[in-house]
Amino acid sequence: MKRKGVGFSLPVAVVILVIGFIYFSTVFTFIDRWFSLTSSPGIANAAAFTALALMCVYSYSIAVFRDPGRVPLSYMPDVEDQQSPVHEIKRKGGDLRYCQKCSHFKPPRAHHCRVCKRCVLRMDHHCIWINNCVGHTNYKVFFVFVVYAVTACVYSLVLLVGSLTVESQDEDEEMGSYLRTIYVVSSFVLISLSIALGVLLVWHIYLSLQNKTTIEYHEGVRAMWLAEKGGQVYKHPYDIGAYENLTLILGPNVLSWLCPTSRHIGSGLRFRTAFDSVPVSSETKP
Repeated sequence: MKRKGVGFSLPVAVVILVIGFIYFSTVFTFIDRWFSLTSSPGIANAAAFTALALMCVYSYSIAVFRDPGRVPLSYMPDVEDQQSPVHEIKRKGGDLRYCQKCSHFKPPRAHHCRVCKRCVLRMDHHCIWINNCVGHTNYKVFFVFVVYAVTACVYSLVLLVGSLTVESQDEDEEMGSYLRTIYVVSSFVLISLSIALGVLLVWHIYLSLQNKTTIEYHEGVRAMWLAEKGGQVYKHPYDIGAYENLTLILGPNVLSWLCPTSRHIGSGLRFRTAFDSVPVSSETKP
């Protein structure tokens, strides 16, 4: 499912340029300088890094162009559905979740994005780096992209350090100045990205293990405070166990967890909760 009217943005252009810079500096400078691209180790490392870069680009493009999840215009919460817990469709005061800006009811976990100007299913956050919301249909792809990006940055950083151990006697002064610039810029970019993306990856692993979105985490902090204030214990309603949470987000097949596919996610209108006695069939079938 693709969005209509996808707009190009400066942050997306920056990401594309950074990916291109890291790829070419890694393959044609670090690997070539350390192993030589004509050697077996050089070819093997170049092939491995190229495959990793392609997965980064592929998953990133899907995250950018895939619609994060639209609320159907015909959606109407079924208040008589006994299997639908009240907390899923109601908010404080007992009112149904209704978006005044979109003029329609909101399903569980859906939120209105002020940037996209519409409600997004299971919205996590709006990301300027993909010029899109991270929501129900593209959350896994976004997560997989971050995994590949962190791996690529660390891999490139290792190759950078390794290539520094090689001393070339036939480099002229101009080439030496060029290489110093490449190494300085690459070191700054790779270290910064490794730290930033590493923190982001750890954060989303934490969220995935609890089946939370970024929005639900912040809402849960307040809900926990209110619960403790009233002498109660708050539990995130969609937390059904670490492994089950991961399978709901990444898929039931562990071997496909790092594949940018999302055939298992369902409609996004109904989610299995800790209060369900049996699994919800609509969760695993679109």
